[in-house]
Amino acid sequence: MSDLVIETSGLRKEFRSRRGVRVAVHDLDLAVPAGGVHGFLGPNGSGKTTTIRMLLGLAGATAGTMRLFGEPVPRRLPAVIDRVGAVVESPKFAPHFSGRQNLVLLARTIGAEDAVDRVVDTVGLTGRDRDRYKSYSLGMKQRLAIAATLLKSPELLILDEPTNGLDPAGIREIRDTIRQLGESGVTVLLSSHILAEVQQVCTSATIIGNGRMLASGRVEDLLGTSTSYRVVVPDPAAARTALTGAGFTVSTTEGDGLVVETDRPAALTEALGAAGIWLTELTPLRADLETVFLELTAGEQLGGVA
Repeated sequence: MSDLVIETSGLRKEFRSRRGVRVAVHDLDLAVPAGGVHGFLGPNGSGKTTTIRMLLGLAGATAGTMRLFGEPVPRRLPAVIDRVGAVVESPKFAPHFSGRQNLVLLARTIGAEDAVDRVVDTVGLTGRDRDRYKSYSLGMKQRLAIAATLLKSPELLILDEPTNGLDPAGIREIRDTIRQLGESGVTVLLSSHILAEVQQVCTSATIIGNGRMLASGRVEDLLGTSTSYRVVVPDPAAARTALTGAGFTVSTTEGDGLVVETDRPAALTEALGAAGIWLTELTPLRADLETVFLELTAGEQLGGVA
């Protein structure tokens, strides 16, 4: 049995218009492992939402195959749909009902009334669940939407740009909720372009551009290994002299420290020790996910298809 929750192979989506054929998703091979949070990243118009809609049976594929929990979709989608929760579009709730009343109504339709307290607690709405929905902030509305999808205890949760339009506090609330879900054993596919937030919650990620796969893997592997270090010592000038004399490249001065280009941290500390200089701090400097993303998507044409 495959340990992949989502698999696509050669997935393609074309849109035809008077101007001709526009390819939104181009031969995409996507693999999302079970457990944790998988980031699905790309510029606006790169095909993220189109891919998600095809996975959920909301749009048809032009070519290629898709599987959820090893089952081919859309043909076998009814067999696995109860294992999937998704927030793809703006949630629709009764504005004059409380958050809890909205959840109870939904729960009754699937026989999950006993789950209401659990999902309210999971998304952090305890104490606000009896307030009217129309009084909720955007962040609270998104958390209620996630709560609604959790009523059926899905094994896979698909979230399409869940922090769009939120202020920093709302983004933090959603980020914390997503992290907790990933740690609880739910597999989360998180589509987003807010790279700093994604890096804080995702264990793996796929980056696409113009509907094409650009990179995929564990976040730590995408970031790569460090080739530079921040060196803090009592006497930066003396350290610079000692390190350059030992053949190291000291690229910049950063505050009270130095940035040294090297893949040999042990040799760096040995050179300083030989000069009688002792380290206060030695910190590897790694590219962040935003840097990797921008390098991979440089030159990609944006806009057109979500």
